[in-house]
Amino acid sequence: MKNKKFITLGFVSVAVSMALMFSSTLLAKSSIKDTQVSRLQALEKFTKVISIVQQYDVEDVTIEELINKALDGMMKNLDAHSSYLTEKDYKRLKVQTDGEFGGLGITVGMKDGALTVIAPIDGTPADKAGLKAGDIILKIDDKSTIGMTIDEAVSLMRGKVGDPIDLLIVRKGEVKPLSVHIVRDIITIESVYTKIINKDILYIRVASFDKKVVEDVTKEIKKRKASTKGIVLDLRNNPGGLLDQAVGLVDIFVDDGVIVSQKGRREVETKTYTAHASNTLTKVPVVVLINGGSASASEIVSGALQDHRRAVLVGEKSFGKGSVQVILPITQTEAIKLTIARYYLPNGRTIQAVGVTPDVEVVPGELKTHKNEFAIKEADLKKHLQKELEKVDGKKVETKEEEKEKKDIITPEMLNKDIQLKEAVDIMKALTIMKG
Repeated sequence: MKNKKFITLGFVSVAVSMALMFSSTLLAKSSIKDTQVSRLQALEKFTKVISIVQQYDVEDVTIEELINKALDGMMKNLDAHSSYLTEKDYKRLKVQTDGEFGGLGITVGMKDGALTVIAPIDGTPADKAGLKAGDIILKIDDKSTIGMTIDEAVSLMRGKVGDPIDLLIVRKGEVKPLSVHIVRDIITIESVYTKIINKDILYIRVASFDKKVVEDVTKEIKKRKASTKGIVLDLRNNPGGLLDQAVGLVDIFVDDGVIVSQKGRREVETKTYTAHASNTLTKVPVVVLINGGSASASEIVSGALQDHRRAVLVGEKSFGKGSVQVILPITQTEAIKLTIARYYLPNGRTIQAVGVTPDVEVVPGELKTHKNEFAIKEADLKKHLQKELEKVDGKKVETKEEEKEKKDIITPEMLNKDIQLKEAVDIMKALTIMKG
C-alpha cells in the first residue's frame, strides 16, 4: 500500500513538473510573441510619422534626410557621448585618429547640457590663449552652442592651420562672458615629461594617454630610480585616452588586485583588468595631482591608486567621465558612436557623473609671500668665497649641462606659483619622513 502511495505521489510530482515546464514554455513563447508585436507596432509608428512628415511638412524633405535626422536625434537622446556619424563626420573622425589636423588643442564634453572644456592640452593654441578646464563655450565664432552636439562643435573648431577663431565663454568667478581669440595650429602633444624637485622628488607630468605613456614613464623612473625618494604624478587637465595605458601606468605602482572593471549589458563588454607584480617598478611614496580637467583614463589611474592606498590625491574633484564608447560602422561611409559600458574602480564605485574626490582638496592659485625688509640672517653677515665661480661681466657662465639641468628642475619660486603642486611636495616630504 505504501509503495502504491509513493508511486502515485511520484506520478503527481512528475505531472506537476511537466505542467510547469509546459506553462513556462508557453509564457516564454508568449513573451517572444509580445516582443515581436511590440517591435512591429513601434516600427509601424515610426514609418507612419515619416510618411506624415514627408506629406505635410512645409519643406520638401527626402526619405533619406528624414531617416538621418531620426538617427541623429535617437543617438543624441541616449547619452551625451553617443552620436550618429554621417559620411562627413566619419571621415573627420578618421582624420583625427590617423592624421594631422588644424585645431585648438582642447577636449570638450557635455556637462549639464552645456558644451564644457574638459581640459586644454599643454602647449597648444587653446592652452596659450588661456582656456581653462570648466569653461563653458557659449559661442563658436557667431554660432550658438545651445543644442549643438560635441561632434558639431569639434567640426566648427577644427579647420585650416593659421585660421583664427573666436570663442565666447563663461568662466566660474567671472561676472561677464569672456571672448577668447585663438589661431588654429597643428596639434602635437608631448604626453610625458619630467622634472626634479628638491633633488630627490621625481615630478612626472602626463598630459594625455597616448600609446607611449607607459613606455615613457617606465624609462624615466628607471633612469632616476637610485636618487628618487618620492614621485609626484601630475594628471591635471588630462582628458584621458587609451585604457591600456591607464591600466599599465597603475600597474607600475601596484603589485596585485583589480585596477579597473568594465561592465556592459552584454557579457563580451564586461571585463576586469588586474595588476601584476612583475610590472611593478617602484615602492616609493606617490602623490597624484588632479582637477576638474582630469577625465576618463586619468580618473581610472587616480581612483585606482586611491583605492589601493598607493597614493595621496591632491587638488580638486575630477570631471566624472566613466563610460566606454565604440565606433560601429553601419555602412561603408557611416557609423554610430555608442556607449557600451561603464568603468568601475577597484572598490566598486563608479566614476560616471561623480568623479574622483581628492584626499586633500586644494584650489589652484599662487602662494603670496611677504618679505620682511628688516630681517637679517646669518648668511647676510658672511662674505662668501666666489673664486670657484667663473664670472663674465659679473655673471656666472653656465655650461650646456648646467643649462639643461636647470630646465629639469622645479625651483621653490615655481612651487610658490602653483599652490597645488607645493601642497603635493609638502605631503611628499612628510611621506618620505614617515617611510624613513
